Amino acid sequence: MKKIAQLSLFAAAALALAACGKQNQPAGGDASAPQADANGDLVVKIGQVSPMTGPIAHFGKDNERGAILAIDELNAEGVEIGGKKVKFQLMSEDDQSDPKIGTQVAQRLVDAKVVAVVGHLNSGTTIPASKIYADAGIPQISPSATNPAYTQQGFKTAFRVIGNDVQQGKALGEFAVDGLKAKRIAIIDDRTAYGQGLADEFEKSVKAKGGQVIKREFTTNTATDFNAILTSLKAANPDLVFYGGMDAQGGPMAKQMKRLGLKAKLLGGDGIQTPEFMKLAGDAAEGQYASSPGMPKEKLPGFADFNRRFQAKFNDEIQLYAPYEYDAVRVLVEAMKRAGSTDPKAFLPEVGKTDYNGVTGRIQFDEKGDIKNGAVTVYQAKGGKWEVISTVGGPAAAQ
Repeated sequence: MKKIAQLSLFAAAALALAACGKQNQPAGGDASAPQADANGDLVVKIGQVSPMTGPIAHFGKDNERGAILAIDELNAEGVEIGGKKVKFQLMSEDDQSDPKIGTQVAQRLVDAKVVAVVGHLNSGTTIPASKIYADAGIPQISPSATNPAYTQQGFKTAFRVIGNDVQQGKALGEFAVDGLKAKRIAIIDDRTAYGQGLADEFEKSVKAKGGQVIKREFTTNTATDFNAILTSLKAANPDLVFYGGMDAQGGPMAKQMKRLGLKAKLLGGDGIQTPEFMKLAGDAAEGQYASSPGMPKEKLPGFADFNRRFQAKFNDEIQLYAPYEYDAVRVLVEAMKRAGSTDPKAFLPEVGKTDYNGVTGRIQFDEKGDIKNGAVTVYQAKGGKWEVISTVGGPAAAQ
């Protein structure tokens, strides 16, 4: 009898625990649905992934700050979705620019029940992570990954708010041949999905314009010494060196080119069109060229006000992608509003229908998830600042 009584107590306790578990579930009974906080607001988690450590951590922190500003402002606005007040929570992860770690943090965000992800920063981490989000049915918007392969995989969850490397590489190749009148062009890339991808598109564009690529070399995204490569290039006597990679290598490369007496100009993509490149290159930055997807910051319709708010919050200058990260968060929330739901299954179709006037301009996506009418701007370093040379394309304002 004593054993029966004990078993009855255990059974009763188990039933009580089960009942408690049911009571703690949301009304729909879905344990993965957003939970309410102490104020009764629905807590909705949005993921953000960028390299927060390593040589390009300044890019990653810049991206994260764009997301933080968007989340803070949305919470201050008291957003309601489907008749319920929502509180957004940013879950930020560091992928260290490493594809393996990128997939690990992607799975961590999926397991944490985020409803959407802004990121990753690098194409090399964005592309492998995108399958994890696609399998989970979670929309992903990258503010900075430019390799075309990202949106060519057929995932309905993948979007980007910045032009891709087909657009950027084409513009750079045309600028090199037609704008700079370069006759002998050498190419170096860092073997990453971004750097090599952009260099490939640049080479195609140069050859399509009748230009000559006399030499192609490669390094890594962790290298600091480029003397052997640059000495080899000097012997080939190029009048232009194109670098596909980031400022952590582009800055020292420019400095070493000057020290070796290499007279060729350096041309790069958005990876070196940063304030950090100026710091790392020092006086060797003067006269060098770089491009960036998008309109010049000063011509972005909402940049002046965004920059004021950014400076007030972080007391630091914008590196590059923070406005795009900010817009990506806003685009996701606007899709939720239109769907009247924070369930990815409900609002994912609305992301593809986006027509939003953001800080960076008008945002619309094509059938692959690429931004329509992506602009590309070419800059030259003058007096410690990037000055606009020309802009190709660009989204018009919404009518």
